[in-house]
Amino acid sequence: MIKLDRIKNKKVLFICRETYSQPLWFIAQKLKEDNEVAAFFIMSTECSYNKCYYNENTYYRFKEELKDVKLYDVRDICEEYTERLKEAGYRRPGQVQLFDRIYQPDKKIKSRKDERRPIADMDYLEEIEKEYSHFKNLNMQLMCSQENTRHYHFRYYWSVTNYDENMLWLELNYKKILGIFEEFKPDMVLDFDNAELQRTIINEVAYKKKVPYITVEYSKFGYYKYPTFQNTIGIDDYFVRKYNENLKLPVDGLKEEYDYIYDYRSKSTIMNKEFAGTVTSQYDRDSILWILRVMRGKFHYFFDMDIAKGNHRLKKKNRVLYAPSLPYIKHYWQVMTLRRKFMGKNDIFEAPVEGENYVYMPLHLIPESTVFVKASYFVDELSLIEAVSKSLPVGWWLYVKEHQAMLGERHVDFYKKVKQLHNVRLVQVNHYHDPKPWIMKAKGVVTIVGTTAYEEALLGRKSVIFGDVPFELIDGITKVRSYEELPELIRDFGETDNIHSCAAYLKTVKDVGFEIDLFYLMAKAEKILAGKEERDEKFDYQIEQLMSFYKSGYERWLSEHNE
Repeated sequence: MIKLDRIKNKKVLFICRETYSQPLWFIAQKLKEDNEVAAFFIMSTECSYNKCYYNENTYYRFKEELKDVKLYDVRDICEEYTERLKEAGYRRPGQVQLFDRIYQPDKKIKSRKDERRPIADMDYLEEIEKEYSHFKNLNMQLMCSQENTRHYHFRYYWSVTNYDENMLWLELNYKKILGIFEEFKPDMVLDFDNAELQRTIINEVAYKKKVPYITVEYSKFGYYKYPTFQNTIGIDDYFVRKYNENLKLPVDGLKEEYDYIYDYRSKSTIMNKEFAGTVTSQYDRDSILWILRVMRGKFHYFFDMDIAKGNHRLKKKNRVLYAPSLPYIKHYWQVMTLRRKFMGKNDIFEAPVEGENYVYMPLHLIPESTVFVKASYFVDELSLIEAVSKSLPVGWWLYVKEHQAMLGERHVDFYKKVKQLHNVRLVQVNHYHDPKPWIMKAKGVVTIVGTTAYEEALLGRKSVIFGDVPFELIDGITKVRSYEELPELIRDFGETDNIHSCAAYLKTVKDVGFEIDLFYLMAKAEKILAGKEERDEKFDYQIEQLMSFYKSGYERWLSEHNE
């Protein structure tokens, strides 16, 4: 692999969105000393709103304090989007419901069913799809943003978007991003996340133009992340090659990894330390007092955004791009109060039955980039539960466990439909306080792309998944292409001798990855930028790790492309 002392004399484009942009502020500050640097803020609200709590330490921090960093944003296309919809006769009465849409390009056309011209330039989009759909076609690209996928999730403060709205948004974003590549001509694109439509577009454009687009792939092994060049869609070839090399090593060449796995299998708890302090590791009920404090903070937050800083006017203009605040507040009040209820005794979730044969299926946070980006065909979890239910051998049960972060967010009707399935139990989230008991007592695991499949593999057991994740390389994890494969795969569940495969995977992650505590890095960067804390040794080390991550990614890309 090519080795560089540092990134120098390059044009570096950062992709920024909300709190994920804050660690990048420090990287941009450093790289601009030797390079020409630009930052592209992709979130409509973040760059369009007047300065407030929400964006003062992200978009406006870049804008005001990194004057020599060229700033790009989507504000101009947001305004054009609003105007073109308005000119076409669209309006959205009401505030919370699925809003009516009226399309009347002239007085003769009264109904959306009548023949009409589309708002978007469809000839342009057809050409775009021919040129920029190496990873996903345009409709699949739309799946990568919660703004365009309200049909699939429960956050009702977002609107359900229709064909014209989605096609126009695609057109404007492609024109914007192609314009940035043409004007700035980046030598590399650096990112810290994989969600949102703009990132899927950048991924396609960068691939076509042979520009390295480097972002973070999660290995699920501790804090290790490694550079991916395809926005976590599929597995990078270099990672697969390295894994196959390590798979050929003798046992003594993987001694450290073998010892880790033996220790892992002997532990009573296996929750990834990266989830410590997050909702994923929360098994206790929140107090009413804590909920009230959180809601008071949200009221202050939205008062500052809407009233003090005057952003409510913009929210009235376009509810597709700028979600209204009252439904948001109502939504999270319901989420927190229902989560408290469901963490206690309730009539929705039940305890597991000791000694029962079951397949374990933990659900995901929806919307979540891990699912919407990596497994776009399988985001309908109810359909997936039904398919697994049909595939079980007689006498087996399917234990469905809700994700802690989804308690209170998913509609109760979803749970009622799940409970109607004759061989499915919707189990109590906090019956156990760690994934291991669920896994060890199960016949096997079914998950879309969840960490549980990785944990199952390290425990020497079989699972099935539905999307592209790096740990699918481990023996015992099978990626399903069709529901018809499920019955045979489930009958084959059980233990597997995969320790060498697990060890080769862990070594591969260590060989190409970096230990980056992402949640710490974002939280600490936010406090530093807000003036609440000072930089310290741990933070500086993590920033250096992130810098090394990007440098290593660029070196590897050059080697892969023989440049």
